[in-house]
Amino acid sequence: MLRFLQKLIGIGPGVDVKAIMAKGGKLIDVRTPQEFALGHAKGAVNIPLQSLSHNIGKIKKMRAPIIAYCRSGNRSGIAAEILRSKGIEAYNAGSLGAVNRQLAKPGNN
Repeated sequence: MLRFLQKLIGIGPGVDVKAIMAKGGKLIDVRTPQEFALGHAKGAVNIPLQSLSHNIGKIKKMRAPIIAYCRSGNRSGIAAEILRSKGIEAYNAGSLGAVNRQLAKPGNN
């Protein structure tokens, strides 16, 4: 039941990062620039949560589903909610570790 709810509202392990990326999805790391510099998912763009609202135009120009992640899933959850409230298809993929585990799995990408 938990996985169903997570997938329904677009959070955590219920989000299939590779499938969304295969359809043109873009990864956004909402951690600080310092955290991003220490390591991030391949292909991710760093737009810290605190500056997300100022970058809505830039994100809309991506014309793609957005997959947000952070350290634990909290900030990315807030980011996904903000983006959805602005009409952007957005998902909370949870933590950087969760995203990297999905990207490392053999599959169609």
